[in-house]
Amino acid sequence: MKPAPFAYHDPRSIEEVLELLASLDNARLLAGGQSLMPMLNMRVAFPDHLIDLNRVEGLTGIAEEGGSIRIGAMTRQRDIEESALVRARLPLLAEALSHVGHRQTRNRGTIGGSLCNLDPSAELVAVATALDAVLEVQGPAGMRELSIHDFPTGFMTPALAPEEMLTAIRLPLPPARHGAAFTEFARRHGDYAIVSAAALLVIEGSRIARASLTLGGLGAGPLRLRNAEAMLVGEAPSEAAFGAAAAECAGIEAMSDPQAPAWYRRRLSAVLTRRALETAAARAAV
Repeated sequence: MKPAPFAYHDPRSIEEVLELLASLDNARLLAGGQSLMPMLNMRVAFPDHLIDLNRVEGLTGIAEEGGSIRIGAMTRQRDIEESALVRARLPLLAEALSHVGHRQTRNRGTIGGSLCNLDPSAELVAVATALDAVLEVQGPAGMRELSIHDFPTGFMTPALAPEEMLTAIRLPLPPARHGAAFTEFARRHGDYAIVSAAALLVIEGSRIARASLTLGGLGAGPLRLRNAEAMLVGEAPSEAAFGAAAAECAGIEAMSDPQAPAWYRRRLSAVLTRRALETAAARAAV
């Protein structure tokens, strides 16, 4: 199929983008296009205006700033995956990216595009949630910061006004000596996950000092297992502790769709939670 007719805009600055968003009705931003272009061709999306961000200056780059890694919204996923800084300081992000589509899609896909698409099974959305990302959003009133936990307002619906755009993502750095792991189950490599799990553990002495545990693919957005995290803090990393944390998945209200029923997603959640925690603990001990 072919997309419905739309007007194409090719701005070169953030200011131009904001002017277009303020003056045009039913406009969509085009980042990497790995999700939006199929949606246009299948006529799932019907914008009257398409604003291309690919030649807008100031939207790319990876840098360590004030205890966080700041990534421009138009930074390609493959550049993040291959970044020595990301691999050294945020290995969870690099590992998750290896599950995103295929290399060809990561060559074009962007971190900002994935976050704003907000597919509930998207790996980058789950990892941003696990790392407590802060989003930089530009609009007519200037820049505002938004926690990733406040970003989803519904199914594939980010908390962005029609005249706003995401410009960068800041990911707070965990302690250098931490362990993290990302695992998922998909029907085949490159597909969206049916369920994914992201775990991060900081172990001090023989006890867990900090735990982050996030599941993707269960509902409208990623799910932080706050109760399981609280249960783990202060405990020794052990099969019993990880089993108790995984047991929290039994009470999850999961969605059902043609890929998998809710009970199957809950079962997967428990299995993947345990695996992610075990791997994260082993890496923290290295």
